[in-house]
Amino acid sequence: MIDRSVPRRVRPAPEPPAAAAPAAALPVRPRTGRLLVLATVFVCAACGLVYELELLALGSYLIGDSVTQTSVVLSVMVFAMGVGSLLAKRLRTRPAVGFALIEAGLALLGGLSAMALYATFAWLGESRPALVAFSLLIGVLIGAEIPLLMALIQRIRRQDAGGAVADLFAADYVGALVGGLAFPFLVLPVLGQLTGALLTGTVNAVAGAALVLWLFRGDLTPRWRRLLLAVNAAVLAVLGAATVLADDFEEVARRAVYGGEVRVARQTGMQELVITGPAGGPPRSLDLFLDGRLRVSGYDEHRYHEALVHPAMTGPHERVLVLGGGDGLAAREVLRHPGVASVTVVDLDPGVVRLARTDPVLSALNGRVYEDPRTAVVTQDAFRWLRGPAAALRFDVIVSDLPDPGVTPSTKLYSQEFYGLAARALAPGGRLAVHAGSPAARPRTFWTVDATLRAAGLATAPYSAGGRLAGFAGPDRSPRAGDAPPQEWGFVLAGRGPDAPELRVDQGTPALRSLTTRSLRDAARDTERTRVAGLPPSTLPHPRYS
Repeated sequence: MIDRSVPRRVRPAPEPPAAAAPAAALPVRPRTGRLLVLATVFVCAACGLVYELELLALGSYLIGDSVTQTSVVLSVMVFAMGVGSLLAKRLRTRPAVGFALIEAGLALLGGLSAMALYATFAWLGESRPALVAFSLLIGVLIGAEIPLLMALIQRIRRQDAGGAVADLFAADYVGALVGGLAFPFLVLPVLGQLTGALLTGTVNAVAGAALVLWLFRGDLTPRWRRLLLAVNAAVLAVLGAATVLADDFEEVARRAVYGGEVRVARQTGMQELVITGPAGGPPRSLDLFLDGRLRVSGYDEHRYHEALVHPAMTGPHERVLVLGGGDGLAAREVLRHPGVASVTVVDLDPGVVRLARTDPVLSALNGRVYEDPRTAVVTQDAFRWLRGPAAALRFDVIVSDLPDPGVTPSTKLYSQEFYGLAARALAPGGRLAVHAGSPAARPRTFWTVDATLRAAGLATAPYSAGGRLAGFAGPDRSPRAGDAPPQEWGFVLAGRGPDAPELRVDQGTPALRSLTTRSLRDAARDTERTRVAGLPPSTLPHPRYS
């Protein structure tokens, strides 16, 4: 009889499950061992984020253009982390050994990264290749951590992959939060860039070595144990020696960058301040650098500050506001005019103001303006201050003595919104003077400032001042690689009214060394030849400076 029933589908016999790796022989209970692994994840994540932020800070400081450097570091590092995760597959058969070697390499590279970047900048003049290389290598090592830690935590107690990944990433993200907060509030202001990176590397090396050499020592042969001890001892010795020599290295590298007469080198919470020139020398011998960029040269600063301030002082000038200018030099020029009742200086960094008060050469250069009872100081962000207390104040003259608009942190202070706030703070008939970069070297940037002021409802009169010392960048940022340093400063004088303010110097102005009405008008005609028409204004959502 034929069996007409539907035949049952033959199911292949299931493959036997892969043999689980035997549990590690731990010196503690599995629960405690698991917590120790997660604590190591926390520490390593904090150290990894400190390395990343160190590269970002140094890239912006040494190269400039923080948006570009942030994009380069983050994109290269994230790509490298993916590569590191793939490469970690080759180390899964020996996860304890692989993790110990990766942490030793990460501690060495991350700890020495700041010193290496500063060295390439000081002696080679270019640190961008080193920045990319360190971002790539550190990213590869960071990316290899989690797969190996996943293997180690499964050696303690088998659990579902989803739960293990959730635990690891939770510890990783919390560690990254702590590292991200520690960098600006503890590592950078207390330890500085070089020592901070070296000590972070030391913590990283100790955490990785302790986990493997103690908790997972049962997974190591005597030969591997001796080798890992030797590797980590060598890493700690290198980092310790570099920490001891960090101050000497920084002094030698600083001399290579600034020359042999570095008199003051100070790291505030916002930037590095460096003054060069002899301690008892004349004021004209002083050079002031902020974050590696020459901000003031005693030899030619009078050309810049006279051109910035005096054209705006031809009308009413009883109440004057200086935005930036914590060095006191713009306020010095303001106070040369009779009839000035008050000068308010708004500068973000109290360290600059403190230096201008206390340094004997700089205070002599600025005429000790901070001892004048007419001078008041506000240490606050200019944008925030104009939105707050200044909303009810009116000034006859506003002087915007800020870094070049191409420096990314200054971009919002060259926006249409910012100029709208400044215009609101002007008294009827008031004038606003703006430092706008070099019209010859960066015409698009300069004329974007002009277009932005006009978009804010102000009438403008662009002009420039020449005579800058060859080879110096003055108040502008350091020139890009391959660019010649600009040899003039560009300014825009703006007013609330339908007509552009008249460019002239009052006859009663106390003897100016480099500025006359005729030179101003000649400079305005030369500046007009560089005009770039049709540029849109720069706003907070759409910054136009490059």
